[in-house]
Amino acid sequence: MKRMTLALACLGALQTAAAADTELHQAVAREYKERLGALFDHFHRNPELSFMEVNTAARIAQELRAAGFQVTEKVGGTGVVAILKNGPGPMAMLRADMDGLPVEEKSGLPNASKVMQKDREGNLFPVTHACGHDVHITSLVGTARQMAARKAEWSGTLMLIAQPAEERVGGALAMMRDRLWERFGKPDYALAFHVSAINVLGKIEALEGAPYSGADTVEVVVHGVGAHGASPHTGKDPVVIGAQIVMGLQALVSRDLPPREPGVITVGSFHAGTKANIISDTAELKMTVRSENPQTRKLLLDGIRRVALNTARAAGVSEDKLPTVREVDDPAPPTVNDIPLTRRLKAVWVQNMGPDILDAELPRLGMGAEDFPAFTSQPYIPSVYFRVGGTPKAALDAASAGGPPVAGHHSGLFKITPEQSVRTGVEASTLALLDLLKKP
Repeated sequence: MKRMTLALACLGALQTAAAADTELHQAVAREYKERLGALFDHFHRNPELSFMEVNTAARIAQELRAAGFQVTEKVGGTGVVAILKNGPGPMAMLRADMDGLPVEEKSGLPNASKVMQKDREGNLFPVTHACGHDVHITSLVGTARQMAARKAEWSGTLMLIAQPAEERVGGALAMMRDRLWERFGKPDYALAFHVSAINVLGKIEALEGAPYSGADTVEVVVHGVGAHGASPHTGKDPVVIGAQIVMGLQALVSRDLPPREPGVITVGSFHAGTKANIISDTAELKMTVRSENPQTRKLLLDGIRRVALNTARAAGVSEDKLPTVREVDDPAPPTVNDIPLTRRLKAVWVQNMGPDILDAELPRLGMGAEDFPAFTSQPYIPSVYFRVGGTPKAALDAASAGGPPVAGHHSGLFKITPEQSVRTGVEASTLALLDLLKKP
């Protein structure tokens, strides 16, 4: 009898979860048809560059106020913070990035962006949401409306953040420098997601570890002694020294870093001189340094300094003219998911969205970075950064078979299927938040 009672109780719990899932699924579908579809279209047609998302932020603030949240604008520049207090309990944060890219949209879509905008330096660029941030902020609004409609199901405080300038890295740190936690409270949990062109539409991927690498920017100024191009022996050529430094840095990755430990140093800019027959007295290198843990980051950053200084010494540069090595502000630490929390939320998604909701974990062939860890690394906040698929499986399969390629992020050809991407983002975020803020 006890076993039968337990079985009936388990069956009842599963039926309740299934009913809740069906109700949420249908509610989000209706919401997209009635409101979120038009909102996505608005955001897609009207992208704005990093730290210049004035109109985007204003529209997000308007939508979140209408959902019943207490909203503060201009946090860290154009950032938006929305708070919904709903009794005692933990605080959970959901973040969405909102900036577009200086890329001309060539997707051929009827709502393709035609926007032109000057950046903060006065340069005019075409702008588009070539990385899916329009999906993120639309889903943020959709999640806000679902959580506000379900206040009877949870207890605690919900914090929603619309973050500026993720694309150029620095928006999250700008909000933190604006005393984000001191002003609004430090969350007990933090969530974010990214729509992905390489993941199957409607599925979720959540890695137990580091979904994104960390990135630092380093500038090296090589000081030499100027001379005539016909008499190089009378000077110290910073171009030659700089070239040797570039090659030495590649040996740093291949010989100092353990073979199975990821790390990349990319010198993306090398400038020197003004004329073919003049040996300049300076050369400037700008590079990104990518890593996935603090130990590797330190090894690479220390190695850059060592290689730069000692290459110059080997060339006979005097101690007072050794290269200047500077780590540029606003680094992005590695994005590292809290493993117990990731497993907990994956179980929630499987239980409520079906056993096939999780996409296969794709190999990480690149080392893209995110500035979400500026919120979660110091002090540490348990967090999960997950992916939502944006491309139909048929299109991915066709590309794998040699058919039309799927355009990647930051490409003018980038496009995803918005309805299913937004709806999956809203459902997954709502279910995760309901679990984190569930009543005792």
